[in-house]
Order: sequence, then C-alpha cells, then structure tokens
Amino acid sequence: MWLVNIWLAQLVLFALSVCGRREIYIVTMEGEPVITYRGGVPGFKATAPISDEKIDTSSEQVLSYAKHLENKHDMLLDLLFDRGTYEKIYSYRHLINGFAAHLSAEQADTLRHVPGVQSVERDWKVRRLTTHTPEFLGLPTGVWPTGGGFDRAGEDIVIGFVDSGIYPHHPSFESQKNDPYGPLPKYRGKCEVDPDTKRDFCNGKIIGAQHFAKAATAAGAFNPAIDFASPMDGDGHGSHTAAIAAGNNGIPVRMHGHEFGKASGMAPRARIAVYKALYRLFGGFIADVVAAIDQAVQDGVDILSLSVGPNSPPATTKTTFLNPFDATLLAAVKAGVFVAQAAGNGGPFPKTMVSYSPWITSVAAAIDDRTYKNHLTLGNGKILPGIGLSPSTHANQTYTLVAANDVLLDASLMKHSSTDCQRPEVLNRNLVEGNVLLCGYSFNFVVGSASVKKVSETAKSLGAVGFVLAVENVSPGTKFDPVPVGLPGIVITDVSKSMDLVDYYNISTPRDWTGRVKSFKARGSIGDGLMPILHKSAPQVALFSARGPNIKDYSFQDADLLKPDILAPGSLIWAAWSPNGTDEANYVGEEFAMISGTSMAAPHIAGIAALLKQKHPSWSPAAIKSALMTTSTKLDRSGRPLQAQQYSETEAMKLAKATPFDYGSGHVNPRAALDPGLVFDAGYEDYLGFLCTTPGIDIHEIRNYTRLPCNTTMGLPSNLNTPSITISHLVKTRTVTRRVTNVAKDEETYVITARMEPAIAIEVNPPAMTLRRGASRTFSVSLTARTVTGSYSFGEVLMKGSRGHKVRMPVVAMGYWR
Repeated sequence: MWLVNIWLAQLVLFALSVCGRREIYIVTMEGEPVITYRGGVPGFKATAPISDEKIDTSSEQVLSYAKHLENKHDMLLDLLFDRGTYEKIYSYRHLINGFAAHLSAEQADTLRHVPGVQSVERDWKVRRLTTHTPEFLGLPTGVWPTGGGFDRAGEDIVIGFVDSGIYPHHPSFESQKNDPYGPLPKYRGKCEVDPDTKRDFCNGKIIGAQHFAKAATAAGAFNPAIDFASPMDGDGHGSHTAAIAAGNNGIPVRMHGHEFGKASGMAPRARIAVYKALYRLFGGFIADVVAAIDQAVQDGVDILSLSVGPNSPPATTKTTFLNPFDATLLAAVKAGVFVAQAAGNGGPFPKTMVSYSPWITSVAAAIDDRTYKNHLTLGNGKILPGIGLSPSTHANQTYTLVAANDVLLDASLMKHSSTDCQRPEVLNRNLVEGNVLLCGYSFNFVVGSASVKKVSETAKSLGAVGFVLAVENVSPGTKFDPVPVGLPGIVITDVSKSMDLVDYYNISTPRDWTGRVKSFKARGSIGDGLMPILHKSAPQVALFSARGPNIKDYSFQDADLLKPDILAPGSLIWAAWSPNGTDEANYVGEEFAMISGTSMAAPHIAGIAALLKQKHPSWSPAAIKSALMTTSTKLDRSGRPLQAQQYSETEAMKLAKATPFDYGSGHVNPRAALDPGLVFDAGYEDYLGFLCTTPGIDIHEIRNYTRLPCNTTMGLPSNLNTPSITISHLVKTRTVTRRVTNVAKDEETYVITARMEPAIAIEVNPPAMTLRRGASRTFSVSLTARTVTGSYSFGEVLMKGSRGHKVRMPVVAMGYWR
C-alpha cells in the first residue's frame, strides 16, 4: 500500500508541474454507469433497469449513484492537478462513466497512466449547439411537443416586429417548401415590394412587411441610399430579433467554415409581420414608431415585440405611464395584443428602466449557461486567458510573434494608430507572413471605427497564421464579446495579462541602438476557442440589463409598480443577420451574428408568449403575462438564488444576490407557464384605474389619451391586479387586494403563505381557498412597516395548489414613519 502512496505522491508532484496549451479531452473510467450498474459498490443499490425500459433518473438510487460517480471524477482531478490548471466541463454518469475536461496535453498524458482510467481521447470534433436558448429554456422537449412539435409550434400566431426591418432572403425566414403556409384570414396586413428588385417581401412565413419613415424624412434624417425606403433591414437588428422569436427551426449557423450549431426561434412556426421604423444611423422617431404599432394592431397581430424604447423618461409628460408611445401600447393591449418590450441597457445602475407601464411586459436580460474562452500560450510557458471564437494554431507548434509597431513600412505612421491593425497596407507583409501578428486595442474599438473582424482580415491579407489583440488600457465596465473569425485569433482582455505579453515580447526581442528590431524571438500559440463551455451558475442578470425601481415621473419618483417584469436570455445570442447590416462592425456582410442586449431578451418572451397564445387562444394579454411571471424561477441551474452582475468598488465586475429590481418575478420557465394554475387577469378599465389613482397625473391628461373619465374604485395604484406588489412609501399598514382565476382543468385548493424581510411584516387572508375551474377569488395582503431602514425589503406570496400548481408573486416595499 505504501508503494501505491509513494507512486501517487510522485504522480501528484509531476501533475502540479505541468502546464501547456489546453484542449478538450474525454476520459472514461472503470466502473459501471447508471444504465448498466447492477450493484456491488457498498452503500449503493443497483440502478440498471430489469428490461429494456426507460430509467427513472429522478429515483433516489439513481441520483445517489450518479453523484457517487461524479464525486469520483472530481476527487481524481483534485488529487492530480491544481485547481485553476484544468476545468471539468461535464461528468458522464448515465450512459458512460467518465468526464470531459479542459486539460493540457501533459495533464492528459498523466491521466492515461492512472489506475482506473480506461481511455483519454482528445475531442477533435466540435460539439454542435443550437442558438442554444431553445434548449436552455426547455422548449424542444417541454413545450414544442404540446403544440404539435417544432413544425407546429406557434402555428397561426402572428408576431409583429417594430424594428429595423428584415432580410427576407435569409433561411431563417424561408417558407417551408415541404409544408407551405396557408392563408391566414385574421391577418390583414400588406406586403411592400422591394423598389430595387421588384420582389415581394412576403412568402407565407413573412406575412406582412411595411416601413415607416415619414417623420424621419421630414426631419431630414432619412437617407434612402443607405436606409432603404422599404422593409429591407439596413442594420441587422430587426432580422436578429425576428429570428429569435419566430425563426425557422434547425438552420445551420455557419461562419468562416465552422458550424456553431443550428438556430431556431422560440415559436418556429409563427408568422412574422414586419413594421420597420428604426434605421441604422439615427434610430427612430416616436411618430414613426407609433404609426407602426398602430398599423400592426390594425392588421391583426397577436403579439408585439418591441426592442425599442426612449433613451430617458419622457420630459413632455408628467408621468412615464402616459405618453404617446405608452398610450398607444395601452390601446394595443385593449385590442388583445400582448406586448413584450426591452427593459433597456442602462444597467447595472438603479432606475434605468425605459419600459414603465403595467400593460407592457418589460423584459430584462440574462446570461445563459454558455461561454466561450480561449488562451494564448507564450514561449516562456505562461498561459494567458482571453476570448476569441477561432480555430487554434497547429497542434504542438509555436510561432514567431511580431508586433504591428515593429513591422510598419514607415515609422512615421506610428502616430496614426496603425498598431490597431485596421490598415494592412501600412504593414510589411515580408515580416508578418507566417507569424502571429500582435495588435493593440485602441480607442477606435470603443467608438466603433475599428473592429476585431478587420484585425482578422488584416492578418489574413498579410499571410499571418493568427493574431493577438492586447488590451493595455480600458475604461471600467467595458464589455468584450467573443467575435467569430476565420483564422486563429484572441483578444487578451485582462490588462495585467496583456502586460505579461508585452513584457515577454520586449524581453525576447533584441533591438539596435535606434530601437529597430534585430530579430524576432518571442513565440506563442493560440488555442481553440470554438468549443463552448456550459456552466451551472446560469442564468445571471447581465451587467447591462436595466434595473428598477420603476419611476412614475420625470423627477424619478418611485412608482408603486414593479419593473422589470421578467428575465429572459439576452447575452451572446446567435440569430439571423442582414448582410446589409452595419449595426455591428464585426458582422458586416455576415448572415448570422452573436450579440447582446435586452433587445435580444424581449423577442424571447414574444416567441414564448406566442406558444401560450397558441395553446390558450382565449387568454388576455394580462393572463399571458401573469402565466409567465408567476411560474418563473428565482434559482439558477445549480439551485442557488439568482445572481446579478454588478460593479464593485473598484468598478470591476462582481456578482451580487439579485433582487426583483434586477429580474422582476424571475427567469422565464416556458414549460411551467403553459399550465400556471391561476392567473391574475386585468383589462383596460383596470389600467385606467391605475392611472387615475397614481398621484400627480392630471385627470385631463388621462382623458386626453383614453377618452374616458376617472370613475374608479381601485383606491390606490398598488391595488392593480398585477402578479406583483410594490409599495414605495409604506406608512404603518397597507392592505392590498388581488384576484385570481383558476385556468386549470380541475377544481383545486390553494394554501397561501407569505414571507418578507424583517423590516416589513406581511400577512395574507384567507390562508387557503378552493376554486372551481374558471372561478375567481379575491385575497388580501397586509404589509406593516416595523422599522425604517431607508431601503426596500423583498418578499413573496406563494400559493401552493393541491394538484401541484405553484403560483409565486414578488412583494417589494419600503417603510416610512409617516
């Protein structure tokens, strides 16, 4: 036994010393996986099924044995290698016993000699992924089958997009030849004809296409030469959002010879109606946007997806809830149209919401479970992390590093920031060819006049085998997204790591007395950045996602209404792009783009709402919104409370426990939303009551937009029948009421409980109630200020049904003495 221990100790010492370029390896272990384990390990019962039948993976014995296997994988890696020198990506427990890990070649070789390891294989094959959010949200297995499969998911539901138009020739928007779309009499929109090609923009999938630019033209902002006087997408944004919500299923995402997976919209069979009102250089004018919304409702859309909002609270009206934009959307809801709107990208700072009103579903952006990483290995053995969606340089080979400022054709060009590698004509091809080109991250990247795509093109045109973009100076909070490129490339985003690169290069590069390089001695290699890494800490609230509290007026007074409403994926989302698009410099001329923003989160909710509308065609917009909110989750994939990206005291990014001001009710759970049990319904008169009871709103202004007088018994805006409760100024005790309707198939009894942080006492009445199918009941929630903390307290009301339904409602309040 002592010989084994000595052998293991030597092995550990060897393992601790290894470092090198890392790759993905699949390691299989001795010992049966769950599917074939028939017992024999002390303390663990057999898990193999008796015959060829499905295995209950939720059973105690399966969970226990699977955890046992995973622990063995973790223990082996922890014993052999320092944490941080490897990354375990998966544990395989059910069909095979093993794991996948990001390892150096030396670490992989160590594992090959460990007793109990059966095989160690490098993963030469890139793993296929979809746009990924359908899988992340559970749509293919948990939602689409209820609507007839992906080829019927969203059938006959029309989603209207008020955006920058659409690129109709993209495969995400093709009409299926083997299953063509039939006529849809309920939709009455029209299709414009492309003035250049004379081709119709519609094809059955795209059921309507119009553009709105009269206000932009009148303002002198519209330029037909670049903005397209048609529904043609001039910047890519509109095609991207439409594809997220309703793009065809199974569309290969190919760039630079690599397939990143297969894209799909949330409701792949839904119809697309385009209302172009945004343009590449100037955005849009509210007059055009309102016209587009009005036309969409008139045409008969079921859902509106709005990745558009004001840059700040409206200054022309006293309240955020009552302006031409929000009033138009109130009318749209009155017409039965569900509205999803992007919350805004002003986060992580409070009161940055640009979507305010209760009749709108305001969508915050989450990071899903997929990240891309890469690394640069220097000749001195240092491994520098970075990002770069690129292939690797050749295995087991290093290349000479040459800095752009050392290969200039004319040294006087230094003053023109040529080191950012945007102009290949100023660099010496003879010195760059066959080497790795080192470039500097200049201010031009910040303002958008330089791009990683152009760096890649420069390197390729000069015959470089790859490129490195070193970030030596960066403003706090600057966000770097991975960019797909065709040759090996990496961005070193950590300033300290970039300085490590610079120091190594300078030490390794001899110069003459004038500073000219005598010979290039620095060497390095670039890793494979095409393999995504999936992590369990998702979802998280994205740093840029706008935050509450919601505001009711231009002076930023807090509203008695929670915003955002819900959280959905909005970071690094793959979807269709327009080759005409210039909105993202890194994707000019491409058919797909991977971009971030609450603009990407809103169409996720719009598409999921289409699935709910398909299953429950009689549901009101408020009922759909309620189903989405009350079934959402406050936990990440590992079962821990959601976290939100924030700035630390040093303005670096950190994670903090998220609150309803970050995520609203929680992260969307489409499968649960299809069968919510209860809904909090509301209609036009309820929203009118909310307006009439909100202090500071002129009743004449309300009448101006609604054409109705203020005759309401609501009492306070906090009594609006929303699936959340917010009281911004709680003095002593306030009691609010809510009304729920049973939309399940059977009668059900609900037990109602509530909890709140200590500064606020909470009580519900009645503690339980039984509702027949279709019946409605009212309950009350009383909040009492115990102590004044100067900050909001958070809690929830939870309704547990006897048939398994769970209905959750967030509660937010701040106590005052008077």
